Amino acid sequence: MTRRSCAIYATGIVCAHLLIVGIALVVAQVFQTMINSRLKQEITLTEKSQMFESWKNPPPPVYMEYYFFNVTNPEEFLAGGKASVKQIGPYTYREYRPRENVTFLENGTKVYALNPKSFVFVPEKSAGDPEVDIVRTVNIPFVAVMNELNSYSFYVRPMVSMYISSLGIEIFMTRTVHEILWGFKDPLLSKIHKLKPDVDEYFGLMWKKNGTHEGEFVFHTGEQNYLDYGKIDTWNGLRKMSWWSSNQSNMINGTDGAVFHPLIDRNELLYIFAADLCRSIHLAYVEDVEVKGIQAYRFAPPNDVLMNPKENPTNAGFCVPAGECLGTGVLKVSVCREGAPIVVSFPHFYQADPAYINAVDGLNPNKEEHETYLDLQPTTGVPIRACKRAQLNIILKRVPGFPKTKLINETIFPIMFVNETATIDDNSASQMRTLLLIVTLVSNFPLLIVGLGIILLLVLVVVFCRNRQKKNEVKRIDFTEAFHSFTTAKDDTAYTQVSDKLDDSSEKPANQPMKNGSYIAMSPVEAQKC
Repeated sequence: MTRRSCAIYATGIVCAHLLIVGIALVVAQVFQTMINSRLKQEITLTEKSQMFESWKNPPPPVYMEYYFFNVTNPEEFLAGGKASVKQIGPYTYREYRPRENVTFLENGTKVYALNPKSFVFVPEKSAGDPEVDIVRTVNIPFVAVMNELNSYSFYVRPMVSMYISSLGIEIFMTRTVHEILWGFKDPLLSKIHKLKPDVDEYFGLMWKKNGTHEGEFVFHTGEQNYLDYGKIDTWNGLRKMSWWSSNQSNMINGTDGAVFHPLIDRNELLYIFAADLCRSIHLAYVEDVEVKGIQAYRFAPPNDVLMNPKENPTNAGFCVPAGECLGTGVLKVSVCREGAPIVVSFPHFYQADPAYINAVDGLNPNKEEHETYLDLQPTTGVPIRACKRAQLNIILKRVPGFPKTKLINETIFPIMFVNETATIDDNSASQMRTLLLIVTLVSNFPLLIVGLGIILLLVLVVVFCRNRQKKNEVKRIDFTEAFHSFTTAKDDTAYTQVSDKLDDSSEKPANQPMKNGSYIAMSPVEAQKC
């Protein structure tokens, strides 16, 4: 057997083995199952390594952008007209949110942690100076007092109203952005503080929130079930809340939004517990996106999250007292925040009932600027871009006994909205791309084997065809040579006349026959007589 034949047979054997093994691995999904199992087992908070460290100290920078609605026609609104507002901002702060007091519980299946937040102003990302810029907005402490006195005797309210007017306190106030955000000593609250020391005399939308946490959390590590990775077990010792009017509404579902389980599917709903909203919300898949070269799934709250209970009965539990419901797109959270009738929504009443949008001039809701979304890398479950947007509103309505409110139309009045954003940093993005490349190569290794087998099969076919072609050419050459040899031999045995002269006997009588021997290869014999 020639070397060429040996090479062909060896190639055929290798090709057959590669195809058989590769197809078997593809069908059995051995490598994909191995990777999924590895992800399920190792991407947990019990990892004492870099992934756990990134959970404790998230590397992507988080920015809080605050936008305010400056009231341009307060007198017209108090006279019964429509309020007009103008958006100002953003005033941007860098948010730092490391987890502290991290303690593992129950053999590593749960972990306790605090999540304090601190804020640092970022001038280059802001539209102005919060300590200089002035904004006119609703006097929330005044509205809170009116709301509290609404349950008092009718004869008490006019007296309180006269006293408040004597202090020069109005329904609208003018303060700096910094004061409204981080607090100021309010004259009305200071008077109440003297009577009730438990009432804080300072007011601010973010008062006492710089450097503090939102509560004590206990998370599942995913040690027992990877689907529980990052889910909240208890918040402030509670497994469910008591503010709302149904068990379903009081449930604490999902994670805190910082992490999610690996191997996310497009068809699942992701739950997030938002402590500032006093409830859990769900997000649904929207589309595939790409962030810094990383493929991700975008999830966003669907329309039914804040839908009117008439259209989505599961939201009836968020009506407190039971049956007193607001329209689509708004949620009253004063049940968990004592004081003013606070209402939350998406910015500019995005996805809300048009009645709320049309009640105030200057609002322009749109998806690009006002949608909340979360971009997740589906293999690891890591958020690579997040944008949480929420608006703070207050209910302004007529309160008997307060003459200044007798002409106003009940309005859910916008105060400000926040845009909380975070995007994976370049270094983390590079590490993520490398990790995903390795995962892709390993998971597709069986396909690479099949591909190599097919390539060798094609090589084998080409070599085999060329080998047969060469054999045919060799046979043709051998036949030609044989034919040439045969032809040459035939020519050599042909009769060749040596001489055209007669021998000495040529002078014999004419009737004497000629002898053979005039041609080569023929023996001279006498002619036979008949």
